[in-house]
Amino acid sequence: MQGPVHSAIEEKLNEQLKPQSLEIRNDSSLHAHHHAMVIQGGGNGETHFAVTAISDHFKGMLQIQRHRFVNRLLNHEFEHNGLHALSLRLYTPEEAERIKK
Repeated sequence: MQGPVHSAIEEKLNEQLKPQSLEIRNDSSLHAHHHAMVIQGGGNGETHFAVTAISDHFKGMLQIQRHRFVNRLLNHEFEHNGLHALSLRLYTPEEAERIKK
């Protein structure tokens, strides 16, 4: 079952990126022992996510620009909903094809 942060990530990325593929994995349990998570009682169970997205939206953008775009898009989740970290793999369809080969 998805929590509210996972749902917000999925909704915002689908809306803005119109991705051909979107995978979101909640890795929060792997980080519950980290100092920042222990201080807040282990977090809310939705603190760390790995996201892989394939979208035409990324064409012409450097990786840093792609990461900044996604981070800005999810600013509310970082600021107000306990999101602490994202691991991002962001590709154009052409890049994803090259990686598969």
